[in-house]
Amino acid sequence: MSSAASGAGASGAGGSGAGASGANASLPGDPLGGRRAVLVWGIGVAVYFVAVIFRTSLGVAGLDAADRFHVNASALSTFSILQLLVYAGMQIPVGLMVDRLGTKKVLTLGVVLFSAGQLGFALSPSYGTALASRALLGWGDAMTFISVLRLGSRWFPARRGPLIAQVAALFGMAGNLVSTVVIARSLHGIGWTRTFAGSSLAGVVVLVLLLLFLKDHPEGHEPAPAAHAGGAYVRRQIAASWREPGTRLGMWVHFTTQFPAMVFLLLWGMPFLVEAQGLSRGTAGELLTLVVLSNMVVGLVYGQLIARHHEARLPLALGTVGATAALWGAVVAYPGQHAPIWLLITLCVVLGACGPASMIGFDFSRPANPPERQGTASGITNMGGFVASMTTLLAVGVLLDATGDNYRIAFSSVFVLEALGVVQILRLRSRAAHRERDHLVASRVEAVHVTV
Repeated sequence: MSSAASGAGASGAGGSGAGASGANASLPGDPLGGRRAVLVWGIGVAVYFVAVIFRTSLGVAGLDAADRFHVNASALSTFSILQLLVYAGMQIPVGLMVDRLGTKKVLTLGVVLFSAGQLGFALSPSYGTALASRALLGWGDAMTFISVLRLGSRWFPARRGPLIAQVAALFGMAGNLVSTVVIARSLHGIGWTRTFAGSSLAGVVVLVLLLLFLKDHPEGHEPAPAAHAGGAYVRRQIAASWREPGTRLGMWVHFTTQFPAMVFLLLWGMPFLVEAQGLSRGTAGELLTLVVLSNMVVGLVYGQLIARHHEARLPLALGTVGATAALWGAVVAYPGQHAPIWLLITLCVVLGACGPASMIGFDFSRPANPPERQGTASGITNMGGFVASMTTLLAVGVLLDATGDNYRIAFSSVFVLEALGVVQILRLRSRAAHRERDHLVASRVEAVHVTV
């Protein structure tokens, strides 16, 4: 996209108080989209789809992993914590790589790494080698989503940004669905090694498609030449992105909304439903699947709402946080040994909204930054939810060991991070809204100059 189109990001992603008509106006230099755009972007989404299958496969294999490697709750949580630590730590470096090297090179490296990690996890003879494999998987996984967001901004008009991002996330959740349905059944059908080794072949398939058909941008929409690499360039990119209130607001929205569902799906949902709630593995798997299905439906609804009514971004995000806290609290505090199944079903439906709500974070950071900083800004935003997830995964594991597997106490750690995130969102919202209106006015002025 040209710099003129970067202003369209302010309109495409929306601004508080901006009118829908102004927000949906295309600016000169916007890519047109079309079938070619869908094909190229679809290959990037396929890579992300496979990455999410690999990322979430441990969520349905947690109990099997504990038996296979003879580890307790804290050690089991270390698998996911290390994976997310690598993922979160790589977000800003990956954003810089995408801004400088382009999408295709970064995605190619990501596929090689996460496929090697999945295969290594299948063949690991010990806890230590399995940890190293999950770290490698997290490293490759970290390179996918930011690249897909960048690919969408290069191939589609800016006004499509919110919906394109939500659809990408929807396909990611479809990958989660494969984990909860296919991987779970395969584990008990053909065993650990064949399941994880066989799934790693999906990485080879998407690698071939990526090398043959993916292009960073359409003809005529080449990005400006990148600045010389070096420490000064890195510092400028990070500092300029961080100075924007919209980037910081996006990070805290992502931080606050994503982690409850991530913690539930990535590791602790299955043990909680089986060990604390007395459900069978089959029923627990169905509830995890419900979270994923709810996510996919809500993602489409949120994407359409935000694309048409940009002022709905913050109410949707905060409303999701409030609903999640209320249902989580109701389950944790329910009198008696087990919560009723209807309450667990309601919790899972509400948890499904967490992923789409976290995508709203990018709808704050995207219009705050020009195209040459989109990768870096997205990396900062994406880091938020994974830092929160990693912190909560660790807290739950430690509290379970310390309290003798008391899930009520362990799961209460969710409320601490939600409260922190809400405070930061409320603190930054006014500054981000004012700054976004300034960007919108500037983009309209630039569009007039380009047209004239």
